[in-house]
Amino acid sequence: MKFSLFAHMVRVSNDQTQQELYDEFLSLSDIADKGGMCTVWTGEHHGMNFTIAPNPFLNLIDLAHRTKNIRVGTGTVIAPFWNPIRLAGEAAMTDILTQGRLELGIARGAYTFEYERMVEGLDAWTAGERLREIVPSIQKLWQGDYAHEGKHYNFPKTTSVPKPLSEKGPPIWVAARDINSHEFAVEHDCNVQVTPLWQGLDEVEGLMSKFNQACETYQKRPKIMILQHAYVGKDEAELDRAAKQLNEFYCYFGAWFKNERPVDLGLIEPLTQAEIDSHPFYTPANMRRDLMIGTSQQIIDRLKHYQDLGYDEFSYWSDSWMTREQKETSLARFIDEVMPAFT
Repeated sequence: MKFSLFAHMVRVSNDQTQQELYDEFLSLSDIADKGGMCTVWTGEHHGMNFTIAPNPFLNLIDLAHRTKNIRVGTGTVIAPFWNPIRLAGEAAMTDILTQGRLELGIARGAYTFEYERMVEGLDAWTAGERLREIVPSIQKLWQGDYAHEGKHYNFPKTTSVPKPLSEKGPPIWVAARDINSHEFAVEHDCNVQVTPLWQGLDEVEGLMSKFNQACETYQKRPKIMILQHAYVGKDEAELDRAAKQLNEFYCYFGAWFKNERPVDLGLIEPLTQAEIDSHPFYTPANMRRDLMIGTSQQIIDRLKHYQDLGYDEFSYWSDSWMTREQKETSLARFIDEVMPAFT
């Protein structure tokens, strides 16, 4: 099993500047690079201080020039916000500027807040249709001249300019949850990214079951990565604090997803402590049970099960309200105390 880092610039108030958050992102990425992680992933979001990432290619190019070995991945670009020709060309240029270190993760997107602002009339179903058009299109654009006539995109004979440094283009990863998404990814020779979010082991096993089913259908097996919040603690007090902080993170995640609260200057109206405490399933106890929160040995034991299930990569999701010191300390423990068990 390989290990990677998933990180954004995240905030719900002006307590930290955006520059301070970027410095934190660079610091965590440096720890991951020096510690032997395989990839740093960062995504795409718009108009949201909750996840500050308007163009992940910019961040990844900067990061590649500051690191030595680690690959850099989009986790993920949002397919319906892109034209296939533009995405093929920008990904190819990023592959060149990062010396062939790009991993291209693609998703349909999740937030209605962004759909409403980026593409008029966009919904989850249409976003999924666009994803299914754009992935094979960029694969063909990387290989040579290609003309496309589809439901959402139409263009005459065109090629990707530039061509990617990698012969067949950067590896593509598709974010998948339902069986149709798994089957689409496997059919088109894409790797798969899955996240159980706040859900527990049943979801972890269920996602792998869908992937296995897709692999059986198409008689081939790409890679599969699982993305999950993690925290390595030394004692119960530290672990309980982490669970509480991740509980608050998911309460805000849920609020953004529901798209019902006022948003001013990219900041959502703060949740009250009563709202956080009364959430029916985002609770500290559930976070502690279902996320990768534990001592080094507890996390090793759980990751061994993930490895036995067939996961090729575990991506350590660092986004939370934790301090920079907490994030750096936990990530260092993960690298020093957990990863050697999988060498």
